[in-house]
Amino acid sequence: MAKFKKSTKKSTTGKADDAKGQAEHLSKSLSESAQQIWLAGVGAFGRAQAEGTKLFEGLVKEGLNLENTARKFAGKRADVVRDAVENRVGQARERAADTWDRLEKVFEERVQKALVKLGVPGREDLKDLTDRVERLTSELRQQRGGKAAKAPAARKAAARPAKPAAKKAPRKTAKKAAKTAA
Repeated sequence: MAKFKKSTKKSTTGKADDAKGQAEHLSKSLSESAQQIWLAGVGAFGRAQAEGTKLFEGLVKEGLNLENTARKFAGKRADVVRDAVENRVGQARERAADTWDRLEKVFEERVQKALVKLGVPGREDLKDLTDRVERLTSELRQQRGGKAAKAPAARKAAARPAKPAAKKAPRKTAKKAAKTAA
């Protein structure tokens, strides 16, 4: 049995060597994996740094394109809204002008009715009177014959005042006349 014990000791030490070898192998593979992960991270960082500016510039260009598209869309919508507002304003102006015309017509009719009630002659009445006066004037001229043409000239001469011939009054300037009048 002593042999058996020795062999168990040998196998225990052999298993310990195997376990130690496996642990070292596992430790080595873990450190190699960690090293590879580290290098992959450093590589990714380097690539991101190199391509980051390109990516950033690409994103800026894409953003500008989107902004321009949005502005064009907003501009078109603003034009549509502006046209609609101008159309509505035009309709409102037309309605206001029509209403104002109707109001003006009603006012004129009422003023005309009031003038007729007061007995004030209208446009037609004045025209008729003017025509009648002209006819009567022409009949009078025909009845008087040549006297009618001389009469207005005589009236104008009589209406003029006689001029003083002997004395001339000294002229006053406008300032002196204004002072004496005051």
